[in-house]
Amino acid sequence: MKKILILANNDIGLYKFRKELIQELVNKYKVYISLPYGDFIPKLQEMGCKFLDTPISRRGTNPITDLKLFLRYKKIIKETNPDVVLTYTIKPNVYGGLACRITKTPYISNITGLGSAVENGGFLQKITLFLYKISLKKAKCVFFQNQENKEFLNNKISINNYKLLPGSGVNLEDYSLLDYPSTKVIHFLFIGRVMKEKGIDQYLEAAQYIKKKYRNTEFHILGFCEGEYQDKLKNLQEKGIIQYHGMQSDIIKFLKFSHCTIHPTYYPEGMSNVLLESAASGRPSITTNRSGCREIIDDKINGFIIEQRNSKDLIEKIEYFLSLRYEIKKQMGLAGRRKVEKEFDRQKVVDFYLKEIEKLEVETK
Repeated sequence: MKKILILANNDIGLYKFRKELIQELVNKYKVYISLPYGDFIPKLQEMGCKFLDTPISRRGTNPITDLKLFLRYKKIIKETNPDVVLTYTIKPNVYGGLACRITKTPYISNITGLGSAVENGGFLQKITLFLYKISLKKAKCVFFQNQENKEFLNNKISINNYKLLPGSGVNLEDYSLLDYPSTKVIHFLFIGRVMKEKGIDQYLEAAQYIKKKYRNTEFHILGFCEGEYQDKLKNLQEKGIIQYHGMQSDIIKFLKFSHCTIHPTYYPEGMSNVLLESAASGRPSITTNRSGCREIIDDKINGFIIEQRNSKDLIEKIEYFLSLRYEIKKQMGLAGRRKVEKEFDRQKVVDFYLKEIEKLEVETK
């Protein structure tokens, strides 16, 4: 049986956004997964994956730690001898790609976002682009999740074969169309890591303003909280301005009573899974005018587009949303569902991968 090795940086993303592809692969190949241990690893093992524990400092920039990761990948590749390696996110793409290049192992990389280092420029951008250049050069295929990422990297480095994916897509059965809530209280939802670049400051500013003016509103937050925001969230929750629910494995139960998702991010994402899942569920969204978000939300059709880091603009769009009749809000949600059905079905992503892997099989025969 042929072997596939998957390099990723966390179990949640691998299971939530790649399980459909993995299920297809384990039916035909022996599948190894290399990533840090987490709560979803048993689920991936139940699917048939062989787990290889690989610690990764996702946001760290220590060169010694990164060198250890590269050496770990090189060792794993030599021991498993895969026919193809699939890499996701920055460090697996870079150090996994380098290890594949040195060992002459075919690999396919997925650019799930360029990251803050590239977005912010300076010395770190130059280093990161250099690493991308040498790690992606021999990739059999590089998948991009949005047009802006593709154009940026293609202007900086030479990539032989690339494809544009509809992000990670969305499972239209897992995220089915939900009834639109008819409650008098309007519920807003923030889903994501509670950190500055995800626009949490703008969300909290808007919540404080709107709650004073509109008593029939509730602002919810789901996601892991960075240390610097813990006290602030606790304080605002005690005042009744927000409801912080922490990390949640099931967001559908929150989407059921939510009227609108607010995603004021300015983080360099590939394609926003939060927006895809909300739209698939029939929920309008308010999000920023940046790549990875504007592809999903058509302004005034299935949500609203705002300027990045602009609390005033966010507040104005929330007030406008509150002024809309129930039927219009519901129709916006339905428009979002139609859009993801047409453009972002996850099966399209699975088919792209299977096609590239089949091409490799033909080449190596």
